Amino acid sequence: MSRVDLIIPTYNGSDWLRACLRSLASSTFTDYQLWVVDDGSSEDIRGLMASINPSAKVIRFEQNVGLARGLNVAVRRGNAEYVVLLNNDTEVDAGWLAALVSCADANPSAASIASKMRLMSDRARLHSAGDYFSVRGMPGNRGVWMLDTGQYDDMRTTFSACGGAALYRRTALNDVALPNDQVFDERLFMYCEDVDLGWRLWRAGWQCVFCPDALVYHALSATGGGTLASYYVSRNVWLVIARSIPAGVLPDWRRIAAYHLGRFLRDARHIRQPAARASLRGTLAGLWHAARDWRTRPRVSVQEQRRLRALLTDQRLRPGLPDAATLHESLASDDSAS
Repeated sequence: MSRVDLIIPTYNGSDWLRACLRSLASSTFTDYQLWVVDDGSSEDIRGLMASINPSAKVIRFEQNVGLARGLNVAVRRGNAEYVVLLNNDTEVDAGWLAALVSCADANPSAASIASKMRLMSDRARLHSAGDYFSVRGMPGNRGVWMLDTGQYDDMRTTFSACGGAALYRRTALNDVALPNDQVFDERLFMYCEDVDLGWRLWRAGWQCVFCPDALVYHALSATGGGTLASYYVSRNVWLVIARSIPAGVLPDWRRIAAYHLGRFLRDARHIRQPAARASLRGTLAGLWHAARDWRTRPRVSVQEQRRLRALLTDQRLRPGLPDAATLHESLASDDSAS
C-alpha cells in the first residue's frame, strides 16, 4: 500500500494537467498512488492519462458534480496514510511531496500540512503561506501577492491549508467526517470546502502546520474563477459562518456586518459587471442559507470558545497580512476563466 493517495481534480484543462504531471514526474518522493478526478470534462482525460501515466486511477463523472463530491469519492476509494490534494493548474518543486510527508511525520498532532504556494505568473510572489480566518468573517491567504523574501520560512501552526496543495492525515479526516460520510461538505459544491474542513479539524483538537519547504506554483483562475468564484465564495462564506464556526467564537458581529455590508455595497455599485452581479446573488443565497441553519450551528464550552477564538486574525493588529477578500476579488476580476 502506498503512503500517499495523491488526488488531482480536473475539469477539462488538459494542457494544465499535462504540465502538472510533468513536474510531478520529477518528484523525489514516489510512494504515492495518483488519482485523477475528471469532473465532467468534455476532453478525453482518461485517454490523456493512459498516455502519460497509465498507473494513475481515473474517476470519471459524466457531468460536473462539484469539487467537494469529486474529492469525497476519491478519498473514500483510497486507503493510504496520507491524502494529498493538488490542483491541476499547478507545478510542483521536486521536493514538494517529500517535504509534506516529512513534515506530517514530524508533527503527529497535525491533521493537515500547508504548502508554500507561489504564483505561476510571477514565481517570486506568494499565493499562500498557509491560510487564516479573519475576525471579520473571511478566510484569506497568508502573504498573498507579497514578494517571497523568506518572511514566511518558519514552520508554524496556521489556521488551515489551501486545498490547492495540501496534505491531510487520513485518521483525522475519518475523525471529522460528516454524518453522511462526507469529508468535504458537498453542499458547498466548490470554494471554502477546505475552510469548513479546517474549522471541523480544529474543533476536534487537530492542528494545521505550514511547511515552507513544500513549494508549489499555482496559476490562479485557470480552471475556476470569474463569475463562478464570485458566486460561490460570496455564498459559501456565509455557509461557513453559520455551519462551521461555533457560537461565541466570532467576537464582534458589528465589525462582521460592517465589513460584509461594505462588500455588498461595492458590488452593487458595479452591478453592470457580471462578477459583481454573481457576487450579489451569492451573498443573498448565502444569507438565506445562513438564516435557515443558524440555530443548528455547533455549540462548544466557553473554554473551547476562547481556544478557537485565538485562531482568528485581526488585520488591524497584523498589518503585514493582506485583506482577506483579496484573492476572491482577483478571481472575480478574471472573466476569462472557465
